[in-house]
Amino acid sequence: MSYKNWLGLNAGSLECSISKNGKSFIRKLASDKIFIGRDGVDLELPGRSLMFVRNVGHLMTNSAIMLDDGSEIFEGIMDAVFTSLISLHDVKICRNNSKHGSIYIVKPKMHGPDEVAFADLLFNECEDLLEISRNTIKIGLMDEEKRTSVNLYECVRQVKDRIVFINTGFLDRTGDEIHTNMSLGAVLPKQQIKDMEWLSTYEKNNVSVGLKTGFHKTAQIGKGMWAKPDLMAEMMSEKIEHLKSGASCAWVPSPTAASLHALHYHQVSVESIQSELSTHIESNIDGMLRYSVLTLTSLSSEEIKREVDNNIQGILGYVVRWIDQGIGCSKVPDINNIGLMEDRATLRISSQLLTNWINNGICSTEFILDSLKKMAKIVDKQNEHDENYKMMSSDYDNNLAFDAAKKLIIDGVNQPNGYTEPLLHEYRKRAKKV
Repeated sequence: MSYKNWLGLNAGSLECSISKNGKSFIRKLASDKIFIGRDGVDLELPGRSLMFVRNVGHLMTNSAIMLDDGSEIFEGIMDAVFTSLISLHDVKICRNNSKHGSIYIVKPKMHGPDEVAFADLLFNECEDLLEISRNTIKIGLMDEEKRTSVNLYECVRQVKDRIVFINTGFLDRTGDEIHTNMSLGAVLPKQQIKDMEWLSTYEKNNVSVGLKTGFHKTAQIGKGMWAKPDLMAEMMSEKIEHLKSGASCAWVPSPTAASLHALHYHQVSVESIQSELSTHIESNIDGMLRYSVLTLTSLSSEEIKREVDNNIQGILGYVVRWIDQGIGCSKVPDINNIGLMEDRATLRISSQLLTNWINNGICSTEFILDSLKKMAKIVDKQNEHDENYKMMSSDYDNNLAFDAAKKLIIDGVNQPNGYTEPLLHEYRKRAKKV
């Protein structure tokens, strides 16, 4: 389905029926726009944004293709080949996306220069396989793992001939930070993490490295996702700060949010800000290595309960749809019934935080299990309108989604870099067999 959608986007044929507020409409790709210029000559402007396709990271395998030894193909390799192959429809035929015949791939979840170098090698091999010129495939480098952040300059060097953007991803980056410092001490609650020095330094360092390596007027420097798809007024108030920090692009959760966020670029001259920042580029690796921890008396019992319940409700609300219905990134009501964008990155933060608290004595496994059962009832209530939903609270011991959520927390210390994919894939496969 993902590859089919990417083909439809490249061919310009993809469309989708949307129902909202009692009204139905068709959402499809816009045609180019033609205006009559002041000189009377037609002026043609693109009707759509330049599309990138996001591949998966290096970790996971996929049974869609089995190798000679019986093992599964690495999904990142499969993604690179198929998304590049599909992109030839644009590169060699219609040129509706890239006017210069390039293919744009976002590569996430890489840990340091060696893994970035592997992505470059992979893209070389894809270009040779498809008989297209070297560096036709451009890379967007996600800076969302600690080893990449502290080695970002060298990561950029590994793909210097094909890189078109670097982008912070504070959600995955926070999950990796928690996992990396698992034995250092108890992590702060999620809201307090946002004020930690490592996070602000990480965001500034990404801009600094981009400017230092020549991105100004040449490539994009990006910031992370706005995770509240229903709170557009708040987004308009806050997300303009990304531009003021020197970012020339950012992530939003919907086409509507993108249209609104685009207005910020008419209000702020990112080019001027980057020019000013370029006169005093700062790099503070030490700041990214500073980390604050809780003491056992830092939080009251009520504060601990509130944080645990909030995280567990979010975990269950996302995992139950992932396991039972195969729904990934989507809007999920939080404990206060406010719709928030949840994905594997937000799941990584929540599950790793609770794993950390168990391992550092802030709460017990039994406390977590009690909260899981209480929050499962709340999530069941929030989804009672969904005819495809399977109740968790009716049988805790035999519910796969409930068990997956529990294992993500209880066994979180053993998950590679705190990633949630291995357990999600395992339980989704089991659910499909039932």
